[in-house]
Amino acid sequence: MKRTFIDLSGKKALITGGSRGIGRSIAIALAEAGCDVAINFFRHREAAEEVAKEIEALGRTALILKANVAQEDHVHRMFEEMKSVWGQIDILVSNAASGVLKPITELTFHHWQWTMNINAASLLHLIQHSIPLMKEGGIVIAVSSLGAIRAIPNYTFVGASKAALESLVRHLTVELAPRGIRVNCISAGTVETDALRHFPNRDAILDESLERTPSGRLTTPEDVADVALFLCSPLASQIHGQTLIVDGGYSIVA
Repeated sequence: MKRTFIDLSGKKALITGGSRGIGRSIAIALAEAGCDVAINFFRHREAAEEVAKEIEALGRTALILKANVAQEDHVHRMFEEMKSVWGQIDILVSNAASGVLKPITELTFHHWQWTMNINAASLLHLIQHSIPLMKEGGIVIAVSSLGAIRAIPNYTFVGASKAALESLVRHLTVELAPRGIRVNCISAGTVETDALRHFPNRDAILDESLERTPSGRLTTPEDVADVALFLCSPLASQIHGQTLIVDGGYSIVA
């Protein structure tokens, strides 16, 4: 479905982790609405190149930017390239994520640092680099998960990092809203992406989620992209510092 009812023509967007899954769907949705899109990746160049081709087929410009968003020097280089090519950024989507899925008895401080740096601290670095290139009307969206508010087996550090991410969104809003920059968060329910393949109980998660979701189906990357597009539009002009849950009602069921 083309989302032509929202016009983002002339806007420049950066999607971290934009080569696959939710990030890819958001990138395509923004391109359909008129955005030029920079696709950040770290390991999967071929996937990033495929997304870039889809964006260009829509008549938009695509940039492919390799960077580990957990490393400040990588983020700096990425923004220097964006600055030299575009000179601006209007939309930042912090979607790249990683983490360690283990019982608490097997977790280490290194696991904690790795997970927190990628899933939470990276948003701060990305915003700090975006501000000089972002005019009034800029949009920042972080992608979270229900693990921020619910306990999920083997998800301890990832869940904690997502909770930190959602808290960071609220605090950033207090400082950035007066500048005309909107910061919000999208929390996705169970979405069948490549990331879910790392869960040892993947099939059980999918089956249980489908059974208890009131809408009768699992959330798709496109569902999340639709909400991201809404948050990038003037329709969401008074939404600041919020976490919007996209899960078909899963999280309201006891």
